Amino acid sequence: MTTPGGEAGEEQGPSKPTSGQRLDKWLWFARVVKSRTLAAEVIAQGKVRLNRIRVAKASQPVRAGDVLTIALRGRVQVLKVVAEGLRRGPSSEARQLYETLSAPTPRPDAAVAGQRPAGAGRPTKRDRRQIDHLVEED
Repeated sequence: MTTPGGEAGEEQGPSKPTSGQRLDKWLWFARVVKSRTLAAEVIAQGKVRLNRIRVAKASQPVRAGDVLTIALRGRVQVLKVVAEGLRRGPSSEARQLYETLSAPTPRPDAAVAGQRPAGAGRPTKRDRRQIDHLVEED
């Protein structure tokens, strides 16, 4: 059946604003976590905040412009939602869903004058040569 002035199935009037996407689904699409189950667990543990408010439900809607604060793997990430995800695609596609607001984490500097990371095992031949070179300079 057609409606007056339009095709069958078309809505008349202004379009409704989108209700958003489930938070667990968005975290999975954005590749913040490896699975939706893990996303739901992280949310249930209280490690996710949406616009500074702790989220308790995985079904909480997320919209463009929202700011997420996520505590994972010993660090805190602050992400601004740019778009809702359509699918879980490659990482290049996932990075387009958010903008990182947190400062980049400093990488440990392994090349600090003769110091090796703890638990790195025995030095390799290359490591020994570098150590000998540093000792000769002194």
